[in-house]
Amino acid sequence: MGAPPSLEPNNNYPQWVQLLFKLLLAIAASFLVSSFKLEYIESFLYDIRFRVQATLMPRSQGHLKSVVILINGKTIERYQGFPNYQDHIDFISKLYRANPQYVLYDLKTKDNTLRDIDGSPADKKLFGQVIENVPNFFILSDELEMKGETGKLKLAAPLEKIKVAPATKTYDTTLFAKDGVSRRLMISYQDQKILHPIIASYYNPQIQNIEKIRGTFELLDSMQAYVQFRPEGSFPTFTFEDIIDGKVPESVLKDKIIILGLDTGKSAKEYVTTPFSREVNAMTSPEFHANALQTLIDNNAPIRLPQWFNLFVTTLISILTVYVVLSLKPSRGLLILAITILGLFLLSVLVFTGLGLWIDLAHPFLAVFLCYYFFIPYRLIKENRRSWEYYQKNKLLSQVEELKTNFISMMSHDLKTPIARIQGMTEVISKDTQPLSQNQREAVDTIQSSAEDLLKFINSILQYGRIESQGLELNLQSKDVNSLLKDVIKKHEFLARVKKIKIEQNLEPLFPTTLDADLMRQVFSNLLENAIKYSNEESVVTVSSKEVDQEIWIEFQDQGVGIPEQDLPNVFMKFFRSHNVKTSTIKGSGLGLYLANYFTELHKGKITVKSVVNHGSTFTVRLPLL
Repeated sequence: MGAPPSLEPNNNYPQWVQLLFKLLLAIAASFLVSSFKLEYIESFLYDIRFRVQATLMPRSQGHLKSVVILINGKTIERYQGFPNYQDHIDFISKLYRANPQYVLYDLKTKDNTLRDIDGSPADKKLFGQVIENVPNFFILSDELEMKGETGKLKLAAPLEKIKVAPATKTYDTTLFAKDGVSRRLMISYQDQKILHPIIASYYNPQIQNIEKIRGTFELLDSMQAYVQFRPEGSFPTFTFEDIIDGKVPESVLKDKIIILGLDTGKSAKEYVTTPFSREVNAMTSPEFHANALQTLIDNNAPIRLPQWFNLFVTTLISILTVYVVLSLKPSRGLLILAITILGLFLLSVLVFTGLGLWIDLAHPFLAVFLCYYFFIPYRLIKENRRSWEYYQKNKLLSQVEELKTNFISMMSHDLKTPIARIQGMTEVISKDTQPLSQNQREAVDTIQSSAEDLLKFINSILQYGRIESQGLELNLQSKDVNSLLKDVIKKHEFLARVKKIKIEQNLEPLFPTTLDADLMRQVFSNLLENAIKYSNEESVVTVSSKEVDQEIWIEFQDQGVGIPEQDLPNVFMKFFRSHNVKTSTIKGSGLGLYLANYFTELHKGKITVKSVVNHGSTFTVRLPLL
């Protein structure tokens, strides 16, 4: 069965080619994502920032220049209908006693009449005569005059002399988010200022030049900007009858912009949906105009960062996502992406709140989503190929290991028979009645010693093979550790005498503990034999036992060659021999310490080692006291 196909160019290419490949993938993904129209999502995220901003940084209301006057349900109840022309004459006369700077009526209809104002023809004419002499009085119109259409917005006679000015409300219906929300204000149309910047320039002369207005952008034949909205109810709001009854202090109205409109619930045209609310009766039309005017007066319109910046952020996010998907573990990668998304959102909120800058988020967020789910299959193909390669390598290694084990087992068994014969023949020669010469005796002893060494090595190999293939089951019995140590020491006294090494015993009285006597006897034998083999002649090997914190500690301390520090972590590995003994004449299989450690761990214990080169080593067996 062949390997799965690989899509990645990294089997035969250098690292920089792989990085370039991933970078190109990320850039291509970012350009693809940036080509999508996501104004609805972007505007929704923009609205969230307004709400967060209002929560984090409530803005001062003291410098607001607009006052909203509403004709609502209580007004209609009081006047048994909408106030008529005579009521409005009374309203205007009392209003101007407070010396407002501007009075704006947001009541014009498309057929050039005033909405819901009734009365006799004489009252209507009188209203027109009164209003045309009132300074800075304007009727607001949602319609625009194109060049050459002068007079299009005039009211029908006898109100034709009342000043009517375009103050268009914008809605995201056919452009931008297409959700009907008002987010923009119009500054000029066909190079003609509309009413908002004209009135605002009285309070902020700097914006008489519309090029000085912050955040402007061109849209069709108009110049527009985004409104820095405040939550509903931010502007001082009163009712029509409050003015009639003199309930509003003159100081509240002096030098202010008075905007009169409706809040009756009779028509959806009385209201404007905003980033704060999309309900039908969200914000009254007069309050929208108040927000638009205040934005220009404060000259703090939000600035939407240009498309190139959006592309730059999207590209960075795409590069990060591609890197995470192709290079990191899924759990860590998801955590990084989640932190990135949350961090980018918090950054956009802070920048919007503090600097009034609008960072697009829809494309970067979509880049995370698409890059992740687009490149995950690519990652899975990589992982599948890698797993297949690991499987094949592991399968091959398992076969090699099995062959090696079988070979060692067969060779060991086949070697034991001739070694037994050699040992038998040397023993026959040693016991022969015919005397041997000195050289012959030394030769026989050498053959016998070599045969014993080889037999020990073969037995270690066979034991290792059994462990690897079958494992071991403990034959647990209650035993005295000190008695096992004394047996082991007795068996090694001859080896110690040959090197003139003294074995000291410091065995404290111990309670019996449960263990496999044969295995632990082999552990102690391996450690004591090593201590003797690697010790200098006429030195001391100390064997001690004691109880420490519900454990039995058995220490084997020698004064031998020691183990280099870099070899200490590996001394219990199978077939490992320290560098300073490989070059010596001391023989060993590299399995003694491995088996000792293995048998000790079977007893839930552990072996530790401390060693200094040329000063000796100390091996400590720690067994739980059961």
